[in-house]
Amino acid sequence: MRVLVVEDEQLLADAVATGLRREAMAVDVVYDGAAALERIGVNDYDVVVLDRDLPLVHGDDVCRKIVELGMPTRVLMLTASGDVSDRVEGLEIGADDYLPKPFAFTELTARVRALGRRTTVALPPVLERSGIKLDPNRREVFRDGREIQLAPKEFAVLEVLMRSEGAVVSAEQLLEKAWDENTDPFTNVVRVTVMTLRRKLGEPPVIVTVPGSGYRI
Repeated sequence: MRVLVVEDEQLLADAVATGLRREAMAVDVVYDGAAALERIGVNDYDVVVLDRDLPLVHGDDVCRKIVELGMPTRVLMLTASGDVSDRVEGLEIGADDYLPKPFAFTELTARVRALGRRTTVALPPVLERSGIKLDPNRREVFRDGREIQLAPKEFAVLEVLMRSEGAVVSAEQLLEKAWDENTDPFTNVVRVTVMTLRRKLGEPPVIVTVPGSGYRI
C-alpha cells in the first residue's frame, strides 16, 4: 500500500511514517499543502493521511483537489479539533474518514488499512491463494499452515501479488506500491526481494516470473 503523510508537525509526521513503514506500507512524507499537491500530481497513492491545518495550501484545498481530479485515493483527515462540526465539514469536503488529535497509532493504522481496501475491488480481510494465507491486520503469513516470518518489504510485495488475484504485476508496479519515492528505480531491489520471498515461501515455488512482464501468484 502506498501512503502519503501530510503533516506540518515534522516530528509527528516522521513518527507516523516510521510506524506505517513497520506495517509494511510504502510511505512518502511532506510538511505542507503545496508539497502535497506536487506529490499527488506525480505519484498514485492509496491513502493520504492529511492534516487539516497546513501551511502554504490548506488541507481542505488539498482534499478538494484530490476529489476534483477524480482520483481513487482515499483521504484520512487529521485535526487538533474534536468538534463534531469540524468533522462533518471535513467529510463534506470529500474526506473519507476523520481522526482527531491526539490519536492512538493502532487506530490510525487500522483506519489507513480500511481505507486502502476501498481503493480497489473489495477483497476479504484475509487473503488466500495457492496455499498461502496472508492477514494484513495481524501481519501474519502462513503457507499450508506453517507460519512464515517476512521482512516488511517482503510482506508488502507478497500482499501486492496476492491482491492482484493471479494477474501479472510488473516490477514497476511493485516498486510503486511497496517502496517510497526515495528508492532508486534503477536498482534491482524488486528482483532481490522477490528472490528472497520465494526462498522463504519454500517449495514448490508459487511466485511465477513472466518474462518481460513481471510476476504473479
